[in-house]
Amino acid sequence: MAEGLRERKKRETRQRISDLATGLFLERGFEAVTIAEIAEVADVSVNTVYNYFPAKEDLFLDRSKGIVDRLSRWVRGRDAGESAATAVLRELRGEVESVSPRVGLMEGYSRFMAVVEGSSALKSRLWAVGQDVLANLEATLREETGAAPGDPLPALIGGQINWVHQTAMAVIGREMMAGRDPREVSREVLVLIDEMEGLLGDKVLNYAVRGAR
Repeated sequence: MAEGLRERKKRETRQRISDLATGLFLERGFEAVTIAEIAEVADVSVNTVYNYFPAKEDLFLDRSKGIVDRLSRWVRGRDAGESAATAVLRELRGEVESVSPRVGLMEGYSRFMAVVEGSSALKSRLWAVGQDVLANLEATLREETGAAPGDPLPALIGGQINWVHQTAMAVIGREMMAGRDPREVSREVLVLIDEMEGLLGDKVLNYAVRGAR
């Protein structure tokens, strides 16, 4: 269905507010910028900003919804004969090997991380996002395997899969903040992923194989 004029204008307004706010945060830090300043720069009312972004953190972490669903999307899209963990490892390796900005392998990512490190509110929000990722993954594993409500395996397996992704992302963030070349970090993280895979047991690596009985 084609996007209507009203929907397009709303989307463009939302994006403009987000882009301008991000620029202010990167320049001055998250805590130093107020919603009133963002509204003034974007030439909208404070209420308009809140209509699009219920909390100030939403302005800086505007793309967190894609992060929350990432592991679940990878699991749901696994190939025939492929397990949940193997699918996540494959997708994660692909993102890292291609030096993808989606996993933070880009020039300028250090500025983003510096803003996060300077704000307790943003760090708290990212922790909450991480909990949502884990809960979403567990729910997906339960749905994909038909696990009973009391079965602990989806939570346990999901925790192991999430550990691999979370560890890789943390290392990328740390190394990019240190001013490293994204390509060098990519090569090192690929080795790290191999090492982490070696630590996963057969029960994790063979869980939720698509097409298995």
